[in-house]
Amino acid sequence: MFSARYNPVIHVIGLLLMGLAFFMFIPFFVNVGAEGDLLIGFEVSAAATGFAGLLMILATRGEGTQILDLRQGFLLTGLAWMVLPAFAALPFLQFGLDYADAYFEAVSGITTTGSTVISGLDSLPTGILLWRAFLNWLGGIGIIVMAIILLPFLRIGGMQLFKTESSDQSEKIIPKAAEMVNWITGAYTGLTILCALLYYIGGMTGFDAICHAMSTLATGGFANYDASFGHFTNPFIHWVAIFFMIAGALPFNAWIRLMRGDRKAFFRDPQIMALMRFFIITVSVMAIWLSLKTHMPLVDAIRLTAFNIVSVVTTTGFATVDYTAWGEAALGAFFLLTFVGGCAGSTSGGIKVYRFQILWVAMTGQMKKLMSPHRTVVMLYQGRRLPEALLISVLAFLAAYFASTAAVTLALTFMGLDLVTALTAAATAISNVGPGLGQIIGPAGNFASLPDGAKWLLSFTMILGRLEIFTLFLLFDPYFWKD
Repeated sequence: MFSARYNPVIHVIGLLLMGLAFFMFIPFFVNVGAEGDLLIGFEVSAAATGFAGLLMILATRGEGTQILDLRQGFLLTGLAWMVLPAFAALPFLQFGLDYADAYFEAVSGITTTGSTVISGLDSLPTGILLWRAFLNWLGGIGIIVMAIILLPFLRIGGMQLFKTESSDQSEKIIPKAAEMVNWITGAYTGLTILCALLYYIGGMTGFDAICHAMSTLATGGFANYDASFGHFTNPFIHWVAIFFMIAGALPFNAWIRLMRGDRKAFFRDPQIMALMRFFIITVSVMAIWLSLKTHMPLVDAIRLTAFNIVSVVTTTGFATVDYTAWGEAALGAFFLLTFVGGCAGSTSGGIKVYRFQILWVAMTGQMKKLMSPHRTVVMLYQGRRLPEALLISVLAFLAAYFASTAAVTLALTFMGLDLVTALTAAATAISNVGPGLGQIIGPAGNFASLPDGAKWLLSFTMILGRLEIFTLFLLFDPYFWKD
């Protein structure tokens, strides 16, 4: 059963719930100031969340400063991303959502997926719109901290390649990481403020600018309008969003190095260079194709394709148009782009760029071995030799990723969903992208009409993808719980 050795995990989750309760009061007071309306649901939700957190802290007092070991690190990561949405969902209940819908919305926000079950966003109170943006923003910074400090330590899917000086080599997660958290918070907050200022200059209201800046940097995709970013017609705003969606998909280690005065930080990172080349090639090809197909001016085609391709690849999920109406070629392209993600140590989901790079190194190395069986082939990444264990870790992650997508797709078809909806729902959930394809969950639709069973399964899948598959799978292994 749950032994006392896991008390530090419960203690930390209690602290996180107390923090979540604090943030619930912000939308409450904002709504009072903006509309003069008391959203009692936020008060009740904050009280319930804070009370649960306080009980956890009191029950485990004296355990909060204990160093976490490997098993506790896995457990904390998995439980935190399942428990926090359970309480973050409470404010949504006052707007007619049942708990399955509310939990789906909260998970989508915290995992920065951006899928939604809510219609009529244009008429929602400012408090609930701000809460959705907060979920994106808080989830985004949580993802960065996890990706830079925790996942390399846990050696998930090749993330050990990105251990920093804040990662201890002695199998302990140490307080020294707090310094890195401070740098991450500074970079993340600074970029969010700059994005909001540029949105405001571009014509957004102050409230819209703040909400959409939080969703943009988090690559979360929650918008304040049913039309998503199509509500804003100023091209300047679209280009600002493109820049900051890319900013959120870049490794925050690079932003921190830039803040410390390293002006060439971005140019030395092979992930960043590969991602930029990918954007240039895909946007150029699709923009030319779209311009020729629809006779749209090339400038407009570049902006539309750049926005929507960047949105999908960075797993933000904003949309300016229903790109599924562009034809079958666009459907195929955007489906494949669903699986491509940003850089390690960023807010984006999907299959990170470095994994494709390592896969390419492994493929080319294998071909060289086939051509010259007696040749010694050294596989390198960033000038460092790739250990065989790291290659196996990446390949195991990719196998688990696509196997999970297939299993979820099959389960959704048994729930009555058509194949396109089931496949793209599974893909967008595990990649944390947001919209799928088809009439139901495409850029012009939402997930409200799906059965509750599908919403629960997709909620689990969003967490599964956000935690890099194995972090969550391990919790279901009986061997994990053996002392």
